[in-house]
Amino acid sequence: MPVEKTDTLVVGAGQAGIAMSEHLGALGVDHIVLERDRIAERWRTARWDSLVANGPAWHDRFPNREFAGNDPEAFVPKEGVADYFVDYAKQINAPVRCGVEVNRACRTADGSAFLVETSAGEIETKRIVAATGPFQKPLIPQLVPQSAGLTQIHSHDYRNPDQMPQGAVMVVGAGSSGAQIAEELMDSGRQVYLSVGPHDRPPRSYRGRDFVWWLGVLGKWDMQTPGPGTEHVTIAVSGAKGGKTVDFRRFAAGGMRLVGRTERFEDGKLYFAPDLIENVARGDANHASVLDEADAYVTRHGLDLPEDPQERKRWPDPACLTDPITELDLAEAGITSIIWATGFSVDYGWLEIDAFDDNGKPIHQRGVSPERGVYFVGLPWQSRRGSSFIWGVWHDAKYVADQIAIQRAYDAYHPPETLAAKAG
Repeated sequence: MPVEKTDTLVVGAGQAGIAMSEHLGALGVDHIVLERDRIAERWRTARWDSLVANGPAWHDRFPNREFAGNDPEAFVPKEGVADYFVDYAKQINAPVRCGVEVNRACRTADGSAFLVETSAGEIETKRIVAATGPFQKPLIPQLVPQSAGLTQIHSHDYRNPDQMPQGAVMVVGAGSSGAQIAEELMDSGRQVYLSVGPHDRPPRSYRGRDFVWWLGVLGKWDMQTPGPGTEHVTIAVSGAKGGKTVDFRRFAAGGMRLVGRTERFEDGKLYFAPDLIENVARGDANHASVLDEADAYVTRHGLDLPEDPQERKRWPDPACLTDPITELDLAEAGITSIIWATGFSVDYGWLEIDAFDDNGKPIHQRGVSPERGVYFVGLPWQSRRGSSFIWGVWHDAKYVADQIAIQRAYDAYHPPETLAAKAG
């Protein structure tokens, strides 16, 4: 079969790939978008049933299309988010090919391009944009052996409470996913234990404005990466049930039992770090700091926003917080399953270039790899804190597309003949 050629190949048709296609198309760059499943597939099949977007519809969208039929202040269900990207791809006539998996991408023999092997044949491209996102390989710590007789799944594979076996559930990880799953299980009548690590805990809303608005006016979306190794800050925030502030003391008041970071498993027992009080205090401090900055902003700019003393009220400290549990016999506690809400790692094994660190993460500057012709989009903290959000991906993709256009202009440049050459 003849090798198909294109200027730029985008791998992945989630929010990052669709945004990339829009900007490349606007710049007149010939490109193809490959997706091994359907557009925005992970929103449909790699999330739990009740998941909604973590930001309201007016905010978590691309600039050129609103969510049809949704209250702007509502949190769009996951299927609605996936449908949005399908419709957006049609709107921009994105050249997406679904059901095509990329198996390998390597330099051509002369080094001028890349040869990409796919399930539908080979493609030669001058540039590759990896838009596969950060949620590629679910991470489950090797702490509890399968021989322990427990059902163990990652949050990636959790769907609803009925999926879990009878008995109490241990949820490890209290970021947005872990907190929402733990609360859903508790509300279904399950006994839930939640392992809480260091986290930020912003208010869902304050003084009549959602926290995404506050982060915007306070300039926090443009915050640069905190520092090497600290790119992933666990944030506990939820849009579930119309959106409300994640409050671990409220969870405990409902019957949930909080523990510190999960450290090890031995002889049927889980052992936890003595850091629960410290971790909850850190979340409290983060919550209070956002409220204080918001109040100062209101005063400074003379805004007519109603006071919100309710958001500053604190539930009483539960016994599990004042006298933390440091070890737990799982059989005695009736725990029959563990949900690991412990994040993901990336997998760029298909991309054969020397531009990754020792952990397999891409080396880049705002998505531009040191490997000529290779780009990334959809990474957390790619350029700023907002990079993880739908609108942030759109802006990051625009920057990357602009860099591609700049390089194309350099590639197309041919100096005029010198006088000597003309004379000859």
